[in-house]
Amino acid sequence: MTRGVLDDIKTAFDIDDDKAGLLQTAFVVSYMVFAPIFGYLGDRYNRKYIMAGGVLMWSLTTLAGSYMNSYGSFILFRLFVGIGEASYSTIAPTIISDMFVKEKRSHMLALFYFAIPIGSGLGYIVGAHMASSLGSWHWALRLTPALGIASVLLILCLLEEPVRGESEGTRVEASHNTWWEDLKLLFTNKSFMLSTAGFTCVAFVTGALAFFGPSFLILGFKLIPGDDSAKEDVSFKFGVVAMLSGLIGVPLGPFLSQLLRSRYSRIDPLICAAGLIISAPICFFAILSPTTNKTLCYALIFTAELFLNLNWSIVADILLYVVPPSRRSSAEAYQILFSHALGDASSPFLIGLVSNNLKKILNPDSFTIPTNTSVPVTSSDVVDFHSMQYALFITCFIEVLGGLFFLLNAIYIRRDKEEAEKEASCDALPEPTHFIANDPREK
Repeated sequence: MTRGVLDDIKTAFDIDDDKAGLLQTAFVVSYMVFAPIFGYLGDRYNRKYIMAGGVLMWSLTTLAGSYMNSYGSFILFRLFVGIGEASYSTIAPTIISDMFVKEKRSHMLALFYFAIPIGSGLGYIVGAHMASSLGSWHWALRLTPALGIASVLLILCLLEEPVRGESEGTRVEASHNTWWEDLKLLFTNKSFMLSTAGFTCVAFVTGALAFFGPSFLILGFKLIPGDDSAKEDVSFKFGVVAMLSGLIGVPLGPFLSQLLRSRYSRIDPLICAAGLIISAPICFFAILSPTTNKTLCYALIFTAELFLNLNWSIVADILLYVVPPSRRSSAEAYQILFSHALGDASSPFLIGLVSNNLKKILNPDSFTIPTNTSVPVTSSDVVDFHSMQYALFITCFIEVLGGLFFLLNAIYIRRDKEEAEKEASCDALPEPTHFIANDPREK
């Protein structure tokens, strides 16, 4: 939501791009640092109350942050928001895993992971609209807490804590391993490590495009002769494109997986690999196109992000079937830690650093300054655009690297799935206790 009103926040606190970027970094750092803590707790204690507490904390600190009048206090509450989000992001997929199995689980994970691209797109649209309609950016942060409180009430009143492993025909007790023992077992799981590495590449690209996308397009569109697009128009359209690509891409991944799984047992990592490798050249041409044709640029961004979004729910499903139920919360936590630390927490800084250094070495005389534009264009504007353009090309190479990780994952996926099932298996199948869970005794 803050991205949709980022310029207003910068003006309110009189901060530059570096401090504005630190708001996102603070959120992501607290999110990834506390994820392993909630993962450890989720494998040992009641997940329902941990998740409800996290949503409540997220809601209250988001609301409180909107009333802060100094940059220091505002960034402090961004840290608290990250802690709250870490709890339910870590635990919610494992609860879904214990309520559903096979195709039903894939469907529910796809529904759950709608929140990422759809929420990101709505953040641009709703945030800017609320600030414009009510005259202050603060109101952009006062809408979602009400929805969060409603979610807490629904969790406490309607959600029943499912037995770990119940939907798979097992009754797994809470983990009695030490933190170090769980960590060693996860790090020797090749499918978990490789899918996490591939997903980190997805997070890197997603984070870079989400953070710099609108401002990069504004720089590029400014160089098109006759263009008169406003900043709000670009942010709105970018948000719509991001939301639609998620609306189609997130469920398309598991749909393709279920369609092909009976013929190809390794199809999940292969779909993830194909999505990244196909997205890379499309992303490359999207980054090339802002100075030529806006419609083509938006179409290329949509297509590139659609293929990128094939990964979200499939990666979550891979984790759930290659890791036994007793370690799934910890596995979710460490996947969050690594994918954010090396992905969307670092990519805005890295892309910005490369762009700033390129500004110092690019020769303005080597670029043609366009004429007949709606606003005067200087050599500095052209250098700013091309420095960011060259820096964003890094995302294309990262996508190819992520595709290679998933191709390697396909080598080990079947073996690791069988080992996880073997560890979780038991002789006697329990009576199902959750009203949604599949009865594992049904043939």
